[in-house]
Amino acid sequence: MVLDGLKYTSSHEWVKHEGSVATIGISDHAQDHLGEVVFVDLPDSGASVSKGGSFGAVESVKATSDVNSPVSGEIVEVNTKLTETPGLINSSPYEDGWMIKVKSSNTSELESLMGSNEYAKFCEEEDAAH
Repeated sequence: MVLDGLKYTSSHEWVKHEGSVATIGISDHAQDHLGEVVFVDLPDSGASVSKGGSFGAVESVKATSDVNSPVSGEIVEVNTKLTETPGLINSSPYEDGWMIKVKSSNTSELESLMGSNEYAKFCEEEDAAH
């Protein structure tokens, strides 16, 4: 499942940009490949993130994966519900399972990300290669 109106990275993060704030999480494709998420390591509000830099990790029954920020800026909100209920990433990756909100310092960074059609095609090609 790929949602329209979001931007995606090749490392399977999504971004929803509203005003100067970007909400970030991992895609349905990513959570599906990870399996049951059992722990989420998130940064604190006020921390800075850089485009392409790791800001946390998602641990599943299969593996631990770093989560990278698609944009640079300051973290203004962290989804603390994930600490108690990491499975929200599996059940609702685009809604309840968002991870951080970032006040973007450079909105032009979004231009290099994939739209929903591009991302859906990217996932199909990646799955076919494995």
